[in-house]
Amino acid sequence: MELGINVILTIIGLVMLCFGGNWLVSGGAGIAKRLGVSSMVIGMTVVAYGTSTPELAASVVAALDGHSEIILGNVIGSNIANVGMVIGISAVLLPLVVKQHMIKKELFVMIGASVLLVGLSYDGEISHYDGALLISVLLVFTVFTYRSVKKRQQMSGYEDDGGVSAGGGGGGGGSSNGNSKGIDNTTTSDSTTVGTPKNFYLKSFGFIAIGVIFLYVGSTFAVTNAVKIAQFFDISEKVIGVTIIAIGTSLPELITSIIAIRKGQTDIGIGNIIGSNIYNILMIMGIAATLGGVAVADE
Repeated sequence: MELGINVILTIIGLVMLCFGGNWLVSGGAGIAKRLGVSSMVIGMTVVAYGTSTPELAASVVAALDGHSEIILGNVIGSNIANVGMVIGISAVLLPLVVKQHMIKKELFVMIGASVLLVGLSYDGEISHYDGALLISVLLVFTVFTYRSVKKRQQMSGYEDDGGVSAGGGGGGGGSSNGNSKGIDNTTTSDSTTVGTPKNFYLKSFGFIAIGVIFLYVGSTFAVTNAVKIAQFFDISEKVIGVTIIAIGTSLPELITSIIAIRKGQTDIGIGNIIGSNIYNILMIMGIAATLGGVAVADE
């Protein structure tokens, strides 16, 4: 009976993480657009970082509770799920477009970040200093990507139309490099043109507040009950992190890719995953390690 409750609460927690991340991004992107921030900047900041909040929330709670194996399993498992599950299902539905700049730049950054993570793990721990290094690399990568996208847009004569593209379809929102990681155009552009400013800001901040609450409660539910499931079956927390937590927190990327495919934006699938995997390693592992360090088992 108790195991069944743990399973249900874990599922509820993962669902709350998905909804919480979406609402946080919607509210933040809407406010940024209302304040006149370009869609490219929104894609590079609010959307790119915000859509990693489910994985981040779960990892932060795990770090504060001392469950470091879940953190490492979550990051590695999410990246595996992104490649195997999200790209796999998306490609079965419709062939995905791979742009040349992704192969030349962003894909190598993703591989480099993965190699860096392996290197930092060899001493049996990803320490506070390692976490700070990962965050520093993330900031450099963000600046590099911003300049790269800006240059491509200038060369193509792109003009910001005031909308945040769905994960980069069509070249907007800074996500053609894979970093906006998917946000429906109707989520922000429609909300910025309807209602009075007072009502709009009230609604947007409400989305942010609800998103933060859902992320906190959802991550607590997911991590706490996942640990209990691991203890019940006498398996390591790492296995739970690689499977249940990782797949659950990868669902937003899967949903984003399917929505984009239905809209005919097949060019964002690979970029969405590349960006997600980079941010999982550099941001999530970086922040989690900075908070408490992450132990790495030999296997």
